Amino acid sequence: MTSRRTFLAQAGIVSAGMVLAPQLLSAKSKNGVGLQLYSLRDQLPKNPKGVIAKIAKAGYSEVETFGYSKQNGFWGLSAKEFSTVLKANGLKTPSGHYGIDEFFGTGKMDEFNSYIEAAKIIGQTYIVIPGLNHDFIKTAADFNSIADKMNKAAAICKTHGLKLGYHNHNFEWKETEGTTFYDTILAKTDPTLVSMEMDIYWVVRAGHDPVKIFEKHPGRFAMVHVKDMDKANNELNTEIGSGSIDFKTILGKAQLAGIKHFIVEQENFTNIDPYKSIAQSSAYMKNSLHI
Repeated sequence: MTSRRTFLAQAGIVSAGMVLAPQLLSAKSKNGVGLQLYSLRDQLPKNPKGVIAKIAKAGYSEVETFGYSKQNGFWGLSAKEFSTVLKANGLKTPSGHYGIDEFFGTGKMDEFNSYIEAAKIIGQTYIVIPGLNHDFIKTAADFNSIADKMNKAAAICKTHGLKLGYHNHNFEWKETEGTTFYDTILAKTDPTLVSMEMDIYWVVRAGHDPVKIFEKHPGRFAMVHVKDMDKANNELNTEIGSGSIDFKTILGKAQLAGIKHFIVEQENFTNIDPYKSIAQSSAYMKNSLHI
């Protein structure tokens, strides 16, 4: 299949693209479009190999994992077996969501070490924190404490050739004692060690402008979750390009933000087959956003 990158390189189309849509060229990724596997959390446990094959057929070149445990691996597949399945379908996995609340709460490394081991086996670069136990971040002092622990976790990742990432929801913007958790971790974590994964949907739902955040913290956002907001109900997702979020403007600032990986996620599907949905989003990402 001809990739967007190959297509643009042919017949001088790059030059034409610069005339037609200069604001979008900065979004184009050499890594292609990724999918957060949480989108298909209902399907994966039943047939992980079949689901992975369908993701590749839907036009994705990367996946972001979630839900790994040492006991069950990736939906019953060991890390090595899962890696084999990905490779057989031409997929890479740059990042995975791994909850490290145990490390934040007690300093114990058991789970964290198992995540590091799995990430290395399947070829990931980023161990991404998908969220936090809210009991850890009740006060401004808590914010600072967690930021310090994130730096420590990131330093541990670095010794294994990995990087730490943080994925937001909307609770990070709840103001506490004149600050927010999101502002604290951006200010207090080491930008050379801790990468941010902006979930654009949750930023918009929290009432903030992703572009302004990119401008304030250039280069901090190695990854984004591209998740659209249903026009009628902002608590629901929809296919990319069908909702209310202006991805052309936001992802037009990809170079400023430092984005390397564009990861589609859809947490709910309304009156559409999930596989048709993810294929529709992939097509929009490539054909309209030029990812």
